[in-house]
Amino acid sequence: MAKKIPEPTKAPQSRAFLVGVEFRGEQTILPLEESLEELALLAKTAGLEVVGELTQRLDHPNPETYIGAGKVEELQMLVEETLAEVVIFDSELSPRHLRELEERLGPNVQVSDRTALILEIFAQHASTREGILQVELAQYEYRLPRLTRAWTHLARQAGGGGGRTGSTGGVGLRGPGETQLEVDRREIRKRISNLKAELEKVREHRQRYRAQRKRNQVPVVALVGYTNAGKSTLLNTLARSEVYVANQLFATLDPTTRRVDLPGSHTVLFTDTVGFIQKLPTQLVAAFRATLEEISEADLLVHVVDITHPSAQAQWQSVMATLEEIGAGSIPVLTVFNKIDRLKDPSVLEAASAAIGNTLPISGLTGQGLPDFVRTLETMLYETLTPVHVHLPYQQGQLISMFHEHGQISRVEHVRGGVQIQGFIPGRMLTRFQPFQVKKKPEAEESEE
Repeated sequence: MAKKIPEPTKAPQSRAFLVGVEFRGEQTILPLEESLEELALLAKTAGLEVVGELTQRLDHPNPETYIGAGKVEELQMLVEETLAEVVIFDSELSPRHLRELEERLGPNVQVSDRTALILEIFAQHASTREGILQVELAQYEYRLPRLTRAWTHLARQAGGGGGRTGSTGGVGLRGPGETQLEVDRREIRKRISNLKAELEKVREHRQRYRAQRKRNQVPVVALVGYTNAGKSTLLNTLARSEVYVANQLFATLDPTTRRVDLPGSHTVLFTDTVGFIQKLPTQLVAAFRATLEEISEADLLVHVVDITHPSAQAQWQSVMATLEEIGAGSIPVLTVFNKIDRLKDPSVLEAASAAIGNTLPISGLTGQGLPDFVRTLETMLYETLTPVHVHLPYQQGQLISMFHEHGQISRVEHVRGGVQIQGFIPGRMLTRFQPFQVKKKPEAEESEE
């Protein structure tokens, strides 16, 4: 029976052994050694004691055990020597890999992977109903294809919500010829369906809330960045609030929104979002759709980068790739290099600024650089005018009025079903007009006309 990873406050801690594999020719954000360091921090966040690690470079995964047969034997010996209770791979393992490795390492050793570890951390940290539902859904979708035994242990583990998950049972009436495993899978699929329905209600509630904010014309700035980059500290300083801050990964799961009054008599809503990470599980991206929409619906993204991290540029690249993946790639971005109060070598800042461009150095903790940051933010939201060409249906009367009131109109053309407007609008309103933008025709078509 699989053992649950204990809560961080429980003692003694389970002993974890880490395994990292690098495949030749594979494009990764972090090199193997740094990726394992990140995995070790994840394990620590989950309340585990890391007792050793093993690495291997391969052309491709072993179809049975992921790592080579010789490395499996070496792993067996190291696990025995270190008395490790759980082995965690720095990549997502297939159901077959998990099964084969557990058979070779024995019944007293749990085999896990990065995805399961991140899901466990999320389960420990989720506090709101939305967060708990999202984590529970992600756990079930991850574990369903890996289910090889009775569901009782799984029902107790999933969701981080105590006994609620197990309330669906896991013990159902068997149909003709059904095995207990088939019954368990059917129960889990039913629970997944129920969770998706509940999360859809959450999504609809968020959409109504966002629509209200847009009617009030209060711009929303989403703080995004790699986990532990200092987003919550920055929000606390800007809003003089007390959002939970901890020097650990995924300290913030549920989005937190705070009102901030800017010097130019403008009001902005800042939203602190969950930190990104390399190899972010696809189950989490899907399950946290309602939360991630807070990012994709924002008027401006402030990308917070921990400039003191040795892989700061790689982390920046990882976050930008994830933003594209969730449909937020077209939103204006202001990149800030955070924690400059702890930066010992100024040349690091210069090199990163040259590589990324259009950045500001700040310290969310001490407030250094924040006056320039706030001025730049205000300019991007209220003073920078962006050229747009939109086709607005007559039903979108509010947007038509908004363009006339806040924008600069160059051309108006009434067409069937609506009005086409060309002109300039403030940066804070860009996302509201993006769904109605007129796509530019290819040059070949324009020349034919």
